[in-house]
Amino acid sequence: MLTAQSVIQPQEMQIIVIPANPLASQNNITARQLRVAAYCRVSTDQEEQLTSYETQMAYYTEKIMTNLEWTMAGIFADEGITGTSVKKRAEFLKMIRLCRKGKIDMILTKSISRFARNTVDCLEFVRELKELGIAVIFETENINTLTTDTEVFITMLAGFAQAQSESMSQSIRWGKRQSFKSGKVTFQYKRMYGYTRGEDDQPHIIPEQAEVVKRIFESYLAGMSVASIKKMLEAEGIPAAGGKPQWSEGALQYLLRNEKYCGDAMLQKTFVENCMNKKTRKNNGELPKYLVQNHHAGIIDRHLFERVQAEIARRARKRKVSDKTSKTQQSKYSSRYALTELLVCGDCGTAFRRVTWAKRGKKKVVWRCISRLDYGTKYCKHSPTIEEERLHAAVLRAINAMMSDREKLIGIIKTNLAATLSENRGESINPLLIENRLNELDRTLSELIAITTKEKTTHLYEAQLKAISDEMASLRKKREQYRTELYSSDELTRQIDDICGALQNAPFESTEYSDSVVRQFIDTIKVVNENKLLIIFKGGIQMEQPLIGYEGDEMDEAS
Repeated sequence: MLTAQSVIQPQEMQIIVIPANPLASQNNITARQLRVAAYCRVSTDQEEQLTSYETQMAYYTEKIMTNLEWTMAGIFADEGITGTSVKKRAEFLKMIRLCRKGKIDMILTKSISRFARNTVDCLEFVRELKELGIAVIFETENINTLTTDTEVFITMLAGFAQAQSESMSQSIRWGKRQSFKSGKVTFQYKRMYGYTRGEDDQPHIIPEQAEVVKRIFESYLAGMSVASIKKMLEAEGIPAAGGKPQWSEGALQYLLRNEKYCGDAMLQKTFVENCMNKKTRKNNGELPKYLVQNHHAGIIDRHLFERVQAEIARRARKRKVSDKTSKTQQSKYSSRYALTELLVCGDCGTAFRRVTWAKRGKKKVVWRCISRLDYGTKYCKHSPTIEEERLHAAVLRAINAMMSDREKLIGIIKTNLAATLSENRGESINPLLIENRLNELDRTLSELIAITTKEKTTHLYEAQLKAISDEMASLRKKREQYRTELYSSDELTRQIDDICGALQNAPFESTEYSDSVVRQFIDTIKVVNENKLLIIFKGGIQMEQPLIGYEGDEMDEAS
């Protein structure tokens, strides 16, 4: 039985604080040596910085090996890497992977800026490592990330490091853009087939390769596809850049689009989006470009280069068919048959396709409307089937008829050009007046905004502000229209000059059908019916041409 004397009397309550152990989450690693790693990084490939890299390696090796409570878990060093992206730091990522596998207990590093120049990356990795119970010691800032009061300080310092990196990136970009403005061109000789660096550090032409470059441009303009040019060069044993036996289609496309082959250089074709993601974007007008003309000796003339660019653009354009049969739209350039891209149905507007028919062991090549092939008479009820021989003969007669009086023809083409240019100009636009009016409206707008901001009376000037804004938008639209028309007029004039030059140099009469001649002079061939074509030549001249020798027998489609 309990007595009053045996009962423990309650005493005043006390609270005893047991301090947190920052390293408690490290799986009681105090009972053994800490596995310590170090991370080093230098920003540039300058000699003094690489010396710093070697110094850091030696410093951390000695520091870890001489501490009896530590054991070496590795020295991780990214040498000579500039910038902010973690993805480019292979050693850093290797160290993080080992941390995730439980192979490292502590990381030593010189400073936050050495660990990461990106606030987000820095905090992301610090937090992850903290959750794993791994301390990061920033020596310069005297920070241990396992203490509870360091995150705000790290955020602030990492922000400074990021700002420094952004400032550096901006300085580099500014320097590059200044060099662009001054016309400073960087040549990548490894990619520039036909050129080599001369003793004067200027691009010099390699004669043998220059002949190949000319041939590539001329072959493309003659109608060959990039794939066909590739096969031709390889079949003739002509080596590619670096002596490689095989050409790539990508390299040929790069060559055909490269303005350096005509002696010019376009600068700032691409730009880096920002210093954080380091993504390179194609410059579609976000920043100015700088065309340096006559920078070096060209392998081809500028006129040939521009003609090839126009041909590239022409091939890239898809010939759309009617919406009902959009499934069959032709979207691929055919270097094999010129008529594949020129011949269209007069009934539905769909392109024609070359087809081989067979009957009783006999084969016949014909051209048929794609819509008719795919859907029968559902959408195109009256499209005829045209034998290839009749088609070639009709086109050849039309070309010879055009060539028979070429001087008259050239006169008609130039007259059509003048009429087209006059029609395109329409309402006369004076670009100088537009610019002056825009500047005047801009000043007025700025003054109104200043007044409304000061007096806080935006509603009183709302109608006036809208009127100014609308007029400025209209003027900008007219300015853009003027620029577009100016470019179109120049391009049309250039094309007509090409056609007239080709007409003057062409033979008076051809005896055989030629795909290259058809591509050179004909824009479109419309199949009106089974007995007639409407041939539209480049330059706007149209000619009706009968299809002679129609054979109406039906055959079964073979392919």
